[in-house]
Amino acid sequence: MALCSCPYAQALTVPLTDCLDSGSFHGPRWRMEPGDLFIPVDSIEEEATLTCDTKGIPPPQYRWSLNGTLINLGLDRRRRLSGGNLIISSLDRYQDVGTYQCMAFNTVGAILSRRASLQFAYLDHFRVHTRSAVSVREGQGVVLLCGTPTSSGDLNYAWVFNEYPYFVQQDNRRFVSQQTGNLYIAKVEPSDVGNYTCVVMNSITKGKVHSSPTALILRTDGVMGEYEPKIEVNFPDNVPAAKGSTVTLECFALGNPVPEITWKRANGVPFPSKVKMKYSNAVLEIPSFQQDDTGGYECVAENRMGKNTATGRLAFYAKPQWIQAVKDTALAIEERLYWECRANGKPKPSYTWLKNELTFQNRNRDGVLSVSALTLSDAGMYQCVAENKHGVIYFAAELMVLASPPDFTGNVLRALLKAKAGTTVTLECKPQAYPVASILWKKGNLPIHTNARITLSPDGTLRLANVSKSDAGSYTCFARNRFGMSSTTGRLLVTDPTRITQGPADTEIIVGESIVLPCQVASDPVLDVSFSWAFNGQLITKGDSHFELVGGVSAAGDLMIRNIQLYHAGKYICVVDTDVESLSAVAVLIVKGPPSPPDSVTVEEVTDSTAQLAWTHGRDNGSPITSYFIQTRTPFTVGWQRVNTVPEVIDGNTLTATVVDLNAWVEYEFRVLAKNSVGVGEPSSVSVRTRTEDAVPDVAPGNVGGGGGRRSELVITWEPVPEELQNGESFGYIIAFRAFGEVSWTHVATSAPGASRYVYRNDSIAPFSPFHVKVGTYNSKGQGPFSPVVTIYSAETGEGPSGMPAGVWARSVSASEIEVNWQALSFSPERVLGYEVVYWEDDTKPETMGKVRVPWNQTMGTVSGLAGNTQFFLTVSAFNTAGTGPFLPAFNVTTKKPPPAQPPMNIEWTLIGSTLSLYWEPVVAMESESEVTGYQVSLTRRRHKEVNTLTTTNSTAELTLPEEEDNYIIHIQTLSEGGLGPASDPIRVHKLSKLAPAAVNVGVINRDFKE
Repeated sequence: MALCSCPYAQALTVPLTDCLDSGSFHGPRWRMEPGDLFIPVDSIEEEATLTCDTKGIPPPQYRWSLNGTLINLGLDRRRRLSGGNLIISSLDRYQDVGTYQCMAFNTVGAILSRRASLQFAYLDHFRVHTRSAVSVREGQGVVLLCGTPTSSGDLNYAWVFNEYPYFVQQDNRRFVSQQTGNLYIAKVEPSDVGNYTCVVMNSITKGKVHSSPTALILRTDGVMGEYEPKIEVNFPDNVPAAKGSTVTLECFALGNPVPEITWKRANGVPFPSKVKMKYSNAVLEIPSFQQDDTGGYECVAENRMGKNTATGRLAFYAKPQWIQAVKDTALAIEERLYWECRANGKPKPSYTWLKNELTFQNRNRDGVLSVSALTLSDAGMYQCVAENKHGVIYFAAELMVLASPPDFTGNVLRALLKAKAGTTVTLECKPQAYPVASILWKKGNLPIHTNARITLSPDGTLRLANVSKSDAGSYTCFARNRFGMSSTTGRLLVTDPTRITQGPADTEIIVGESIVLPCQVASDPVLDVSFSWAFNGQLITKGDSHFELVGGVSAAGDLMIRNIQLYHAGKYICVVDTDVESLSAVAVLIVKGPPSPPDSVTVEEVTDSTAQLAWTHGRDNGSPITSYFIQTRTPFTVGWQRVNTVPEVIDGNTLTATVVDLNAWVEYEFRVLAKNSVGVGEPSSVSVRTRTEDAVPDVAPGNVGGGGGRRSELVITWEPVPEELQNGESFGYIIAFRAFGEVSWTHVATSAPGASRYVYRNDSIAPFSPFHVKVGTYNSKGQGPFSPVVTIYSAETGEGPSGMPAGVWARSVSASEIEVNWQALSFSPERVLGYEVVYWEDDTKPETMGKVRVPWNQTMGTVSGLAGNTQFFLTVSAFNTAGTGPFLPAFNVTTKKPPPAQPPMNIEWTLIGSTLSLYWEPVVAMESESEVTGYQVSLTRRRHKEVNTLTTTNSTAELTLPEEEDNYIIHIQTLSEGGLGPASDPIRVHKLSKLAPAAVNVGVINRDFKE
């Protein structure tokens, strides 16, 4: 238990933790102190409140003093307390004015508040009397006196000229002093004649009073001559100014001509920018007054007759302000107290100390309070008081004097302390004791003495160096002072050192691979071992899916890194922590990956078929770059394509290459890829789009042919040259042709680059006459090559074959196909190129019409892709290049019903040796479907891509699989007049199923398993 002194109550014995932390007693602490009040007299019927609020345990009580005399609130009916606030009613300007101070106290001590003044603001009326007229000459200066009535509070002055609201406007000739209230006219003019009234306003009460008017008249005995300035408004020789205040100096002179006012500092230093001049320089205003603003100031009034000066000095003062305060302190009995508080101010503050509101006799000076040996009676509330003639400030602190026997609460020895053999063990003995306790250590029952290995510090700490198993045992610390004794005991266990038996090693690895970094230890069985890993100085946490601690036993903390990326390269540290030590092992992991993209790809020189590229290295990502290759893209290609270069193979040290075999007059984009031993990296950024130079075409049109058309026409066709092969602008074609036997060619040009057909029309052309034809190209650079010469024929007579096929018949082959047969034309004066079958559903559905053509030597055609169980109309005719001949009358055929839409289901299979037996549920056709006539079983060998089929009329089948190992896929489909039905879900037989010939494998198809 601790003894805490309470000066305002009987000394009590309370727990030591209460004394030090949040105990039973706390002295008063200010929450709110009283402030100055300035109350208008016309509101004295209201109440005035001076605030005073503190916190403390027990709750503080309050007393107030006025002008240093304690207020007896029990006998005062106008004053009362509300909490700590002093409320004054029925205010009296004579009795209540003065300086107030609040004192808060409880059983711990007492403190005084700051001093607060209560003043009353008022403004009396002017004495009512008739003021004498003021008679002056024109040009003379004059002062009209205001005669301010008695007042309290700041005043503002103004003058009314003749009648309200015409106020005198201040300028270089007229000035109203806010110090005296008088009106100054430097040089009277005839316009100044009239009545003047002084108006005074109290800035606190807002009250306003008017003087009697003063008449200003001109004398008739002449005009005042010129004279030198006479300063009527100036400032005192010494003007005290508070720090941070706004200082106003006035200076005004009478004179003829009107004097000009200027200001300067005595030291010649220019005014800072904050200084302001007002009212034609009659007022000098210095805001936020500081030490630098002190010194002499001079006002100069000057006209052509002379000048006059007024001087004064601004003196800086500042109320005290704390720069070093004291803090609440708890000290043991007999200890030394040293407190020091400091404040700045001008003049320099003096210091006094209060204890529980009373002056404390202190031999020290300059804010120092020192007590050499504390007693319980020294406890209480102390205040440092700093004071100069401009103000006084208080700072409070509580002194708690403690007396207690030793107490180990919260600071006992660990019940079990583990230490590694060979290390130094420190056992601290730090009881709370006031005064400080003497310390004795024992191991078991034997006192401990110092030697080469054992050290006892003055603060009670025991140090055992180079501990061994023999140092293990029970250790007790005994603490004693004059108030009692206490002890604490703990046991020391000495363990064998922990060793890392397998740590991580420096390793190189490829991106995407996984690795386990080992970390295994051998340790004393009594120790708890934990593992952690750091990567590049950062602890690895469980949130990263790439990392996982593996090992499964307490002696292993291996780290698995999955799917390693380039950013996983770096230093890995395995940290092993036990109760007594921490070990670590370090490994550097080098991650190799494909190179990073090359940078800064530029196209430096371009021709019609080449482009020279340059680039800079990207990162090699742990493996040197071995080569580069280049890809290109144009508006005519799908995706990126590798291109030929010079050199053909670009080694890893080369940063430039020439791309060859480009097409002329095509816009290209380029990118570069780097390769190393790991693989090919990501491509570089795309280069700026660049167009190759133009060139003469070097490609001729392909597939030149023709024929057909109308009578007397030669139709020539070709495949247009793609835009990317046109090599330049103004691309076109040159068509050349000549009749058989002629030598000269007829040339025709067309400027349409997309043209693919030219028709030459001439009545002299005989039907079906042979011609030699070739087509060439040209562009703005010149003429390109011609295609090889081909032979085509002119148009025939202009009509299709005149005959019709005979013996036409047709049949439905399946639900989607119709087979049509006919007899070839036995004779036709026109050439027959082939036969055309036209079919349709009915005349109301033109979108169902289609046609099939076959060569002249075939007499059968198949129409496929038809709807099942549907009637189709068909007809047949012969055709040549001039058109089709007459059609046979239409006939109709109905396609067969479609096969069942339901595939075989519920398939079961067994495999015994190489024999595979299949069983399935029979498929029943719907009324709108073809009847099932059987089933087709398809067997696919995955390795050889072979497909074998077997048909059966039953819902079972037996297959013999080849002896060699393979994977097999089996489908089953229905057979019907409508064709093959949909296939069943695949049956998969794996090679593992055949490894044991004697085994029986049974399976049921899983419909959720898709191929």
